[in-house]
Amino acid sequence: MEHAVTLVKEKCKGCTTCIKQCPTEAIRVRRGTAIIIDNKCIDCGQCIKVCHNHAKKAVYDSMERLNDFKYTIALPAPSLYGQFRNLENINQVLAGLLHIGFDHVYEVSKGAEIISELTRHEIAEASFEMPLISSACPAVVRLIRTRFPRLVGNISRYIAPMEIAAIHAREEAMEQTGLTYEQIGIFFITPCPAKVTAIRSPGHLHKTVIDGAFSMTEVYKKLLGKMRRGEQPNLVQSGMTGVGWALSGGESSALDIEYHLSVDGIENVINVLEDIEDGKLRNTRFLELGACNQGCVGGCLTVENPYVAKARIRRLIKHLPLSINKLEPSDLQNEAFLADKLFEESSVWQLSEDRTVAMELYKKISDLIELFPGLDCGACGTPCCRALAEDVVLGFASEDDCIFRMRERMQVFSETGNADEYLPPPFRKGK
Repeated sequence: MEHAVTLVKEKCKGCTTCIKQCPTEAIRVRRGTAIIIDNKCIDCGQCIKVCHNHAKKAVYDSMERLNDFKYTIALPAPSLYGQFRNLENINQVLAGLLHIGFDHVYEVSKGAEIISELTRHEIAEASFEMPLISSACPAVVRLIRTRFPRLVGNISRYIAPMEIAAIHAREEAMEQTGLTYEQIGIFFITPCPAKVTAIRSPGHLHKTVIDGAFSMTEVYKKLLGKMRRGEQPNLVQSGMTGVGWALSGGESSALDIEYHLSVDGIENVINVLEDIEDGKLRNTRFLELGACNQGCVGGCLTVENPYVAKARIRRLIKHLPLSINKLEPSDLQNEAFLADKLFEESSVWQLSEDRTVAMELYKKISDLIELFPGLDCGACGTPCCRALAEDVVLGFASEDDCIFRMRERMQVFSETGNADEYLPPPFRKGK
């Protein structure tokens, strides 16, 4: 998998801030530099948000890629609309995208309205494991695959709104322009790195339907001087239902069903998923889970404070129709809206394929945990004592990486029998 979250080694100071915030324990600090474990990273961008040294960054496409195609289409995420002050209507943003180099604009919120109707039908049929979990946030999907594999069967099989928008946009462009599939470039304007990775390495499609992703921050800068007021062609093709997907709770509200739950923020998402694994929330029929606070407006590639952006979007959609896009009954069975393949469980937490070996390793890990202090201080470069024990057993670390285990060794060599001087002040027990 080609990850969108990467490390800038020359900026990393090995401060260990990121290891505490990573929801999948995908970061270690070794020899003064952070290391990202690829198969555990879910590209949520949490490390980008908390790194004071800007040593984590998101990788996305350059807008020069527009020159690679004869005809280009922008797919703006609805969270883009909340980034601008004094915005009078959504159409100003859509028209501005044409002024910065795109040939056409197709709203992702239009795809969101289609997904909302499909999901309502899916819930009504109840042909899935309860609760149904939205597949809209790729960071949450990867979190489930790596950390909660038993819940993979609960994930909706419908593709994401940006993918539906891309499919429809390309079909329309081919019909109107006469160009081939390859001559048309479709680019998503993304609020987060997780969607960049989902485009480059879709886990539910055999082939991506989007040609690239541009950072919302970069597009925002280009749009600032290009958005005009006054008479312009109307490009808005979605209503309150679709644009509301930018906010936490927007997807659930669009379904208009009882017993749904909307959760934002990666830690809150983890808590809810743990509750589901424990057999709680049995009456919940639909789960909308977003890795970012307040929904997509809280992505690390956005510009505005998510609470401010949320208020702006609510104001912008107040006078929009409820929904513009409706499906025909025959469309409800359209396989083009479904993933090509099922989401697969990830084995990153599996100690060994051999159950006997795995149990032996687990016993060694449990024994090591008893030797460690249980403070989860992070001084060893791992997020917690349990993670260090696992790394030691798997051969990636040493017991001596724990400063308390080192203290015990220094106790032997110290003539005074006091090795407090070898510990940082917060952990010294002597005066």
